[in-house]
Amino acid sequence: MLVDSAVPVPMRDGVMLLAHVWRPAAGGRVPVLITRTPYGRGEDATGPDFVRQAVARGYAVMVQDVRGRYGSGGEYEPYRHEGQDGYDTIEWAGRQPWSNGSVGTFGLSYPGAVQWLAAVERPPALKAMVPAMTYATPESFWYSGGVWDGSWLDWTWWNIAPDLRRRLDRPGPRTDHEAAAAWERNGERARRHRPLLTLPDFQGVAPWYYEWMRHPPRDPWWSWAALEGRYDQVGAAVLNLSGWFDEPYGPAGAVTNYTGLVQARQPGASRTRLILGAWTHGVDAVGQVKAGDRDFGPDAAIDYTSTVLRWMDRQVKGMESGEGDPPVRIFVMGANRWRTSDTWPIPGTEADTLYLQPPGDSAMAGRLLTRVPAAREGESVIHSDPAEPLRDPFNGGYGAHDFRALPGHSELVVFESAPFAVPYEVIGELAAELAVSASVPDFDLWLQVYDVGPDSTAWNLASAGTALLRASYRDGGPERRLVPEGEVARLRFRGPLTANRFLPGHRLRVVLSGAFAPLFSVNPQTGEQEFESAQTRAGDIRIQHSAEHASWIVLPEVPPASN
Repeated sequence: MLVDSAVPVPMRDGVMLLAHVWRPAAGGRVPVLITRTPYGRGEDATGPDFVRQAVARGYAVMVQDVRGRYGSGGEYEPYRHEGQDGYDTIEWAGRQPWSNGSVGTFGLSYPGAVQWLAAVERPPALKAMVPAMTYATPESFWYSGGVWDGSWLDWTWWNIAPDLRRRLDRPGPRTDHEAAAAWERNGERARRHRPLLTLPDFQGVAPWYYEWMRHPPRDPWWSWAALEGRYDQVGAAVLNLSGWFDEPYGPAGAVTNYTGLVQARQPGASRTRLILGAWTHGVDAVGQVKAGDRDFGPDAAIDYTSTVLRWMDRQVKGMESGEGDPPVRIFVMGANRWRTSDTWPIPGTEADTLYLQPPGDSAMAGRLLTRVPAAREGESVIHSDPAEPLRDPFNGGYGAHDFRALPGHSELVVFESAPFAVPYEVIGELAAELAVSASVPDFDLWLQVYDVGPDSTAWNLASAGTALLRASYRDGGPERRLVPEGEVARLRFRGPLTANRFLPGHRLRVVLSGAFAPLFSVNPQTGEQEFESAQTRAGDIRIQHSAEHASWIVLPEVPPASN
């Protein structure tokens, strides 16, 4: 194997980005596989044994530091320059004497997003891509349902700020070890800091962090990061990959990007694939049978490296590899088996509407999910106090966990179906429409779903935050509209995405709450935003149940299959 270290790659504005390149020892002109990363250009950025296997199969592999990171020049602003820089890098690789002119890209999370931003620039050399575990829309990436994703704090603190301080010669943690020690001392303080825009830790280091918070979801300012409406500009073959327990943006990102490409490419949609597994976030997760605390059996794991290289063999080299694979491959939890399909949604999917019923005689019992609207009027009341928000008992840890102990709090309400008599399979995006009033002018509402077994285990079926809505953003635009006290507002949810077979004796549980700290920002409930205000106000959120103000959830029911 030949290794070219710290190779300078010129961008159109003269900035040099450094890359490592690994090539077959035999030399010759070969296709190039590229990943671009802000996390350092080492071989470990590619995935398990990726470089060795790819070079053995006749590829060159190139790993590049993105602009402003580690060895590369320029100023770092996350995602901002990745379209043009990605284009320039791909075309540079296609022109090298050791390249045959064909390029593929791969990577997940940030290295997945940069592929999309480059692909919509239409680089001629780009033949195939595997953007895994990444986003589709800015409003679901930086936000979820209008709620700021607080994990950007963690990401900036751990992954980005140390190298920026080193480059800028600013005080504060400059290594992973120093960042960990600083988080141990100050992490909880940083998470609780309000107003968000006055957080001192990234001042003078990451101005973009504060700029993001100044722009609400669907603000036209985000157009530079939008993929919607640009799928017809992507000429490469695309394999989309995510997991049910990925970051909240991941499953929806994969499905939205897949369906957008299919619609834009008719009738040439065969160059588009979708894989959704029972995985958390990260390249190592794809090869695991466990996600969080739940073991999904030996079939749950796949070989990430082999999956990527098989796709590249077919789409970059033109080999007869994977031609007969169905376009859609999803892992169905409960059945713990893969299911394939020629289309998404799964053929035969039917909308099954379940209505939320008012509570029974006791405060926390008797709320049901039934197929008929509520026969009597009532309210299910959630008490929400931003100063002491309901916290995730697993502290935001991704994966499947047993949440049986969660009910019993005044900060949430629980609805359950009757036990299923026969297998009941749900695959796709759930939806809900809730009639809600509140004693505060703004609030958040979290919707989470669980598979409850006869032994009372309650496994979550998606990551928290995949179905979340801030009431003031209920109209779906960039403008906020508060909820007058006593007015019943209709909140429409999309998500979560999941695939689960409820076995006989199991029940569906739906939990609604006003917060689920710590990952997402907590609504102050004063009518102001947490970006600019530290004041909070406790209040009650009331789910309505009546003929006039019905609340329901819609499940994508499919006929059970065994393939």
